[in-house]
Amino acid sequence: MASMRDIKRRKTSIQGTQQITKAMKLVSTVKLQRARAGAERSQTYFDCMYDTVNNILSRVGHLEHKYLVPGACPKKAVIVITSNRGLAGGYNSNVAKLITGQEDWKTEDVVVYAIGNKGREILERKGYTVKESYPEVIEEPAYAEAMLLSQKLLTSFAAGEIGEIYLAYTHFKNTVSHEPKLLKLLPVEYDADAKAPAEGADALMNFEPEDVEALDMIIPKYISSLIYGALMEAAASENGARMQAMDNATSNAEDMISDLSLKYNRARQGSITQELTEIIAGAEAL
Repeated sequence: MASMRDIKRRKTSIQGTQQITKAMKLVSTVKLQRARAGAERSQTYFDCMYDTVNNILSRVGHLEHKYLVPGACPKKAVIVITSNRGLAGGYNSNVAKLITGQEDWKTEDVVVYAIGNKGREILERKGYTVKESYPEVIEEPAYAEAMLLSQKLLTSFAAGEIGEIYLAYTHFKNTVSHEPKLLKLLPVEYDADAKAPAEGADALMNFEPEDVEALDMIIPKYISSLIYGALMEAAASENGARMQAMDNATSNAEDMISDLSLKYNRARQGSITQELTEIIAGAEAL
């Protein structure tokens, strides 16, 4: 059995750690409320943008458009959204597994655009090529940053440098539920089973000019919106995951402190019993 001094030292150390995890939980809770409000405010716009693009594609049918067919290049650009810090459970590793778990993807054909340091570090260790890194974007997500990244990727897609574009992020369902997702941005996919509304009857929209020109204008905005929406959801998911992880750590510390207190009391009782035994034995010897 460990000595009382060792037990007390360990208990003091765990109590200090518990204070840190409590503080981190409170900070994550405050950040979560703000991030969740931002994600919920923007959700309506993104849903409308998705419905709009799906409606246009349903109307035009199988159109040979540059954004609707894969490029000739086998390379895949993947935007990976993770955090800059750890202590968030499996939040970062779950997003990285979306890429590493694709059995039909060759490592040399995947080009990573990392938003957040943790995803970049994990994928670099796995041998993936990280072309660009944007650690500051996840701290304060902004639509302008999403638009710049979207324009850069569209330029590479048009130049034939990449054939497909994907987005890996964590979808925010609620405070305790977060789902890692891999979304294909280009070529644009839509629900082929959805029927195009009749002309003028409950149609989401009518569009001008021609099909190709309309898609040229709206798909870049659509991709920018998806990236920004993913940033907002990822920020909320990160803080939710960290809040859960710190809450679990605090509970575990409490259990360890209770166990160490019990061991300390047993060691103390054993020490007192031993001293009494030695005194009685000494008295009998005299």
